Amino acid sequence: MIAGAERICMPAPTVEQFLDAVKQTVLANKRWIPPAGKGSLYIRPLLVGSGPVLSLVPASEYIFLIYVAPVGNYFKEGLAPINLIVEEGYHRATPGGTGGIKTIGNYASVLKAQKIAKEKGYSDVLYLDSVHKKYLEEVSSCNVFVVKGNVISTPATKGTILPGITRKSIIDVATSKGYQVEERLVSVEELLEADEVFCTGTAVVVSPVGSITYLGKRMEYGNNGVGVVSQELYSSLTSLQMGLVPDNMGWTMQLQ
Repeated sequence: MIAGAERICMPAPTVEQFLDAVKQTVLANKRWIPPAGKGSLYIRPLLVGSGPVLSLVPASEYIFLIYVAPVGNYFKEGLAPINLIVEEGYHRATPGGTGGIKTIGNYASVLKAQKIAKEKGYSDVLYLDSVHKKYLEEVSSCNVFVVKGNVISTPATKGTILPGITRKSIIDVATSKGYQVEERLVSVEELLEADEVFCTGTAVVVSPVGSITYLGKRMEYGNNGVGVVSQELYSSLTSLQMGLVPDNMGWTMQLQ
């Protein structure tokens, strides 16, 4: 939030203010936390300009708020393979823009392509870079990972890709389990040779990809099942999130 606010000329709460707001909101709504294994309490921070200004200038006042909602799986398939299509006409972000921060405009730009894809029976859209049109960027609201042997590759964050927290968590968990994780340019051709592909995000955690369609060619992964690496990383991270295993990463917080 601090990085995004700076990019679009907004003041940001301090880390202490942010954490205190999360704690207060969760505790005030603890009755809405779903039973174990039935979902989660989704936490959404929001920073919005609210001052009485119509001009194209930073707002004079801002509201920082956090709301929560009980949710199930982001994709209706749950931890089951999703089917993606590579978008050839629309782009999610461009160099020098705001693709690397969590601003609402990044989501408005994906709605059209996503709507078309879902009408064709796909779960979501995989975007390519807007310059060379051959390097993987993101799915509409998720980071993407490509598995080949013991190597897990994901597009490097260089301003057009959101440096998601779940992305970072999966990189750290995979590294701790002995996988070689590479953050680099990943060409669309690499999908042809991949053993597995999966997405990561706050809501999806890890979502295995069953197929990707590119230029009319459908590439399938894991015999249309959940890949071994995807399952391992999903189980490891969710077990840590739910307190089922010791938190050696220092990521979780106990609320009384």
